[in-house]
Amino acid sequence: MVQVCLNGRRTPEDGTAVPMSPEDMARSAADAVAAGATEIHVHPKSPCGHDSLSPRVLAPTLRALRARVQVPIGVTTGAWAEPDPARRLDRVRSWTLLPDFASVDWHEPGAEDLARLLLERGVAVEAGIRSGTGAAARFVASPLAPRVLRVLAEVTDPDPATARNSARSLLTELGDRHGRPVLLHGEEGGAWPLVRLAGRLRLATRIGLEDTLYLPDGERAASNAELVAHALRTRP
Repeated sequence: MVQVCLNGRRTPEDGTAVPMSPEDMARSAADAVAAGATEIHVHPKSPCGHDSLSPRVLAPTLRALRARVQVPIGVTTGAWAEPDPARRLDRVRSWTLLPDFASVDWHEPGAEDLARLLLERGVAVEAGIRSGTGAAARFVASPLAPRVLRVLAEVTDPDPATARNSARSLLTELGDRHGRPVLLHGEEGGAWPLVRLAGRLRLATRIGLEDTLYLPDGERAASNAELVAHALRTRP
């Protein structure tokens, strides 16, 4: 499985290839799915380009995407979009249109309460376990761990020379993960080494303009679809 991460915390300053509006996200998603992506991860954006958990931002994004693609769609719930844990819960309670799944960063305050609420609302949870945060130990001990859709093993080491070792350390910390599937990915310089490692380990992975703006040869990527196509050719 190759998930495409359409935009992440990127801004318009990162280039016109990064989709910001619901319509641009939908076009980018459709092209990425045509290139072979099997899931979508997206950060809904306010009109000024900031990540938002507001239902007024989420709903139009989901409607636009679902009009163009038939694959599962997941969204961020990152604290940068709403730093206050209580307000983040209120935002999720107010969602009028629900994504298929949502990523919950397990190192953030209130992560378990947020995951519990999402599960109660029928939204699958992708447990984001970021390297270097202690999130792996908290996740393994969590009573919610057996209920998540998958573990999103997020390696923040951007050095292509060391990202693979960082990934193996994180996977060791996670152990058997209560039997949950793993999606392994890196970012920036570590993105492509971990796409290849995930393939060798037979793990799901993701690629997109959230994780890297560049192709394996260092050329600037023209689109999410181009990154997906390269990822599928790169995986062993």
